[in-house]
Amino acid sequence: MGAGHSHSHSGGNTNERSLWLALGLTSTFLVIEVIAGIWSNSLALLSDAAHMFTDTTALAISLAAIRIGRREADKQRTFGYYRFEILAAAFNALLLFGVAGYILYEAYMRLKNPPEIASGTMLIVAIAGLAINLISMKLLAGGKDGSLNVKGAYLEVWSDMLGSVGVIVGAVLIRWTDAQWIDSAIAVLIGLWVIPRTWILLKASINVLLEGVPDGIDLADVDREIKSIPGVGSLHDLHVWAITSDKVSLSVHVVCDASVRDLQALLQSVRRRLAEKFDIHHSTVQVELKPCEQAGEADNHVFAEGIKD
Repeated sequence: MGAGHSHSHSGGNTNERSLWLALGLTSTFLVIEVIAGIWSNSLALLSDAAHMFTDTTALAISLAAIRIGRREADKQRTFGYYRFEILAAAFNALLLFGVAGYILYEAYMRLKNPPEIASGTMLIVAIAGLAINLISMKLLAGGKDGSLNVKGAYLEVWSDMLGSVGVIVGAVLIRWTDAQWIDSAIAVLIGLWVIPRTWILLKASINVLLEGVPDGIDLADVDREIKSIPGVGSLHDLHVWAITSDKVSLSVHVVCDASVRDLQALLQSVRRRLAEKFDIHHSTVQVELKPCEQAGEADNHVFAEGIKD
C-alpha cells in the first residue's frame, strides 16, 4: 500500500519580535561597553564586550534564519529552508569558541604584566550590562526550548550575563585589594564557563545536520511502540530525523499480519500512535503485505540488538 503522510508544520517561530528587541538592546550597549573597556583598560570588560558582540551577531543571524526559513519549498529544496536555522546555531557556536579562545590567550598574556584597571568605570558598565542581559534573557526565554536557533541566542546572552556578574565581582575585588591580576582571572573564568555549554549547542546542531535521531527520542522505543499496534507483524527501514529543531520526521515500512483486512485503518493507527506517543506529525508509513526488498538483514540486526530485553 502507498505511503501515508502527515505534513503538520504547526508551532512556527513566533520569536521575531523578542529577537528584534533583544538585538536593539545588545547592539546599543555593545558600543558603550567597548568604549568603556578601552577607557578603563579592563580585559574582563572587553571580554564581556566580545561576548556581547557574539550576542548581537547571534541575534542578527537568528532573525535572518527566521526570515529565510519562511520561504516556500521549491523544486530544489523540497523541505524548504528550515534547516538554515541549524546552520545559524552551528555558526553561533563556532563564533563563541573563537571568542573564548582569544580571551583565554589575551588573559594569559596580561597575567604576565597586569595593567592598571579603572575599577569604578568597570563596575558601573558591568552593572548596566547585567541589566541589559537580564532583559534580553527574559525576552528570549519563551522560545529557547522550541528552537536551537533561539536557544543559541539565549545561551550567548545567558553566558554574557554570567560574564557581567564576574566583571562586577572582579571590579569590587580590584577596588578593595588593588590586585590588578583579578581582571584577567575573571576573563579566564568567563571563557572556561562558556566553552562546555557551547560544545553542547554545537553537538546538537551537528546531530541535526547529520540527520541523527533527535534528542528525547529513543529509536528502540519507537520500534517497540509500532510493533505493539494490533495488526503490525513486523517493520523495517525505520528512520527518525529532524529537519530543524521542532520538525521531527519519520519514515518506516510496516508489514501487516494475516488478520489485517483494512490497510488504510492500520496506516492511520500507526500515524496516530506516532503523534500521540512521540509528537511526530510528519511521517511517511509504507504498509506492506509482505516485506519488500529493503527488509535486509542489516535492519533486522540493528533492531534485534537495540530492543532486546
